[in-house]
Amino acid sequence: FLDKVGIISVVHLLRVILETIPPLKDTRLLIKDLRFERVKVRIYQLKTSNNKQRRGILYFHGGVGQLGSIRTYERTCGYFCRKTNSVVVYVGYRLAPEHPFPAQFEDCLTATIHFLSTAQDHGVDPSRIVICGDSSGGTLTAAVAQALVNRRDLPKLRAQILIYPFLQCADLNLPSYQQNERDPILPKERILGFGFKYANLDLGLIEEVFKGCHISEDRRLKYQKWVSPDYIPQEFKTRGYKPSPTYLPSKEICEVAECVLDPVFSPLLAEDSVIAQLPETFILTCEFDVLRDDGLLYKKRLEDHGIKVTWCHLQEGFHGTVFLAFFGRVVGFRSGIKGLEKIVNFLGLM
Repeated sequence: FLDKVGIISVVHLLRVILETIPPLKDTRLLIKDLRFERVKVRIYQLKTSNNKQRRGILYFHGGVGQLGSIRTYERTCGYFCRKTNSVVVYVGYRLAPEHPFPAQFEDCLTATIHFLSTAQDHGVDPSRIVICGDSSGGTLTAAVAQALVNRRDLPKLRAQILIYPFLQCADLNLPSYQQNERDPILPKERILGFGFKYANLDLGLIEEVFKGCHISEDRRLKYQKWVSPDYIPQEFKTRGYKPSPTYLPSKEICEVAECVLDPVFSPLLAEDSVIAQLPETFILTCEFDVLRDDGLLYKKRLEDHGIKVTWCHLQEGFHGTVFLAFFGRVVGFRSGIKGLEKIVNFLGLM
């Protein structure tokens, strides 16, 4: 209502609400703010750590490129720092709509390249750098990892961690989209609404994109090798999934929506030659999440190319479970704590 009457936009209202999260106070941590070139970062490390070169973690926050801040994710970064004795770098990338897509990806890539190049200055072993992100931060993580596969002038990423990531805009009628379309945290219509605002697209196209009218016939043939309900295990289709009808593409909509099929926006649509060079990967999915099947499909693509994947599925989890685990102890949040522990165990092997 406040948005419709012009008082404050949904995005800015949510930013205000998120900024009410109390700041982290932890005397065990040394926290400092820097810039990696033009990008703001906050670095977390244990005060009591020895001089041995440690693991480095770059964290890209979620929020559909429009929400999220250092304060919002302090507990997440502090947790990973304490539990794994890592140097954690929170990347404060620029937000849309003030800074249109793909500024967010560009900032994350810039920060990652800088950290890979200067890791030893921060007491980090360049061969032990991991990138990590949740939700749209998972999108950014996947896109940055793909952008670096052919860089021979930089150390290779040790691993990528994708926490309930958004990975494709080719098929929005996968089983998880149908089963969880009314999820109170991230319903189907909301995620596409935020996604369209992020990509600066007309919200009036949403219904046609739901139908798949933005996918041309040649792209449909190409993408069906990677994005199809046929590749989702049967156990994930038992909760009311029905195959969707196929609609004819619209040339006009295909042209307008071209940007959401770029691998920077939809990393699941990257070429096989890129996927085959990606680092070891951890993927976390939640049962009650429209994005669940994106993670399942990416897991399959990576494994098909021989990439080692550690998969954690939270049967009671919903979108945001891991983030909310720091603020509550009910069933869904306990599931999030389990997910955090799995990530920490994975990092312990790096």
